[in-house]
Amino acid sequence: MPPMHDLSLSVPAAELEALFDALPDVVFFVKDGEGRYTHANLTLVARLGFKRRQQIVGRHVAEVFPEPLGGAYAAQDSRVLAGELIEDHLEVHLFPNRAPGWCLTCKRPLRQGGTIRGLVGISRDLGQPDGRHPTYDRLRCAFSYLQEHYASTVRMRTLADLADLSVAQLERHFRRVFQLTPQQVLGKLRIEAAMRMLRGAESVASIGAACGFADQSAFARRFKATVGMTPREYREVSAARRGS
Repeated sequence: MPPMHDLSLSVPAAELEALFDALPDVVFFVKDGEGRYTHANLTLVARLGFKRRQQIVGRHVAEVFPEPLGGAYAAQDSRVLAGELIEDHLEVHLFPNRAPGWCLTCKRPLRQGGTIRGLVGISRDLGQPDGRHPTYDRLRCAFSYLQEHYASTVRMRTLADLADLSVAQLERHFRRVFQLTPQQVLGKLRIEAAMRMLRGAESVASIGAACGFADQSAFARRFKATVGMTPREYREVSAARRGS
């Protein structure tokens, strides 16, 4: 039997940075223990309105993102630097030079000798549904139901029956076709509706109720976790953008 070889490699962050430069729909970054950028791919550089990587490296997230987004992302980084893993977190990114867009964010702490020294992360743009998947037409029935009933309590069994699938199959195929679980799609629809309504004059509490949230506190927590700011802050930012 041939000898076993250790194939583990320590890939330098700069090599990963260059690799992710080729992916225009993925943001890649590495930060040190203080939350300052040490590496960033060119997608992130462009979306922040900069021209060169050096304009980001060495700066804290709160310095390159406008408030209140900078503070929200810094708080997220603090959780990761304390040891938390963030996996497929669905959120809205609002950049100064582009319209809001949905993405899935993953962040992991970077350890050296058992001590957390920084973090690495990616944010992947949410793509279009895979219309060629064999279950797409059946899943569209479940998706349409979510669009019509997002403000109500939605049972996964109901969606599975509409798609003629088991609940486990529904979850698996939703991820393949929409890149999201049914629960994430429901949350996305609710937040999108809230973002639209917050451009009007209706109260935050009534908007939360109209979008299916149990109470104003639950609405505010979910909205901030997804958008990076509270509903009231989003309303102010939206008004300022319309007035500019």
